[in-house]
Amino acid sequence: MKWVKRIFWIVFSVAVVLVLFFSAGEQKSSALLEPKIFIQYNGESVFLTQKDLLQSLTRKGYIYPGQTREQLNLPEIEAFIRKMPEVKSVEVYSKLGDAWNIDVKVRKPIARVFNNSGENFYVDEDGFTMAPSNLYTARVLVFTGNIPDRKNSIPVSDFINNDTLKSIRILDDIYRISNYVCRDVFLSAQIGQIHRDKNGDFLLIPQVGAQKIIFGSAKSDEEVTKKFKKLVVFYEEGLPYEGWNTYDEINLKYDKQIVCRKKDNSN
Repeated sequence: MKWVKRIFWIVFSVAVVLVLFFSAGEQKSSALLEPKIFIQYNGESVFLTQKDLLQSLTRKGYIYPGQTREQLNLPEIEAFIRKMPEVKSVEVYSKLGDAWNIDVKVRKPIARVFNNSGENFYVDEDGFTMAPSNLYTARVLVFTGNIPDRKNSIPVSDFINNDTLKSIRILDDIYRISNYVCRDVFLSAQIGQIHRDKNGDFLLIPQVGAQKIIFGSAKSDEEVTKKFKKLVVFYEEGLPYEGWNTYDEINLKYDKQIVCRKKDNSN
């Protein structure tokens, strides 16, 4: 009886291999379904939709009717999506049968920059620049004024850590300021725009109050932190007693102090 069992298992094994072989062949030759696209947003910014991504892949010829698994180039599709400036990370993978997925994580903008060249672009939470979207305008800090830096795909962090480059870049200062503000609930609600004047000073434009807030430079994280902490203390302990319309200028440039100028009410 042992030889009967042995023959049975041999036949069974051969049958399983044949079924898997023909099944794999059918999968390669059968038409694929449209990919299931999952897009993860960090915040409210909808810079890329499932429809937009599908249309881009179709226009480039990566997806077409009747496409089979054998004709699907997953690494090439993933490389194409990864080059999109609004994409932070992507994974493209196949599933059993005719299904395949695209998982995308979109960048989170923290500042919008209007530079001297007439360009406007976003800076994201990792320091990358990205073009504005036709679909959505992110509610982030707006930077205007004397900003010579152009849009590029190089992260701000590369410049901050490079002593030979950081002295000629303004985007690293913009990144430091916006990165701090977006993490503070009060400041993100109070400061809506920042202007860089011809002398290189950043001027904060508050949502409440008519004061001109002179921030000055932002050459380090320590400098930015100290100045904003001084401003928050002044808002919490000074303005409630003096009144929000008492001052027309708040200067944060000086170390360990705030210099304020009262409005001239003589008229």
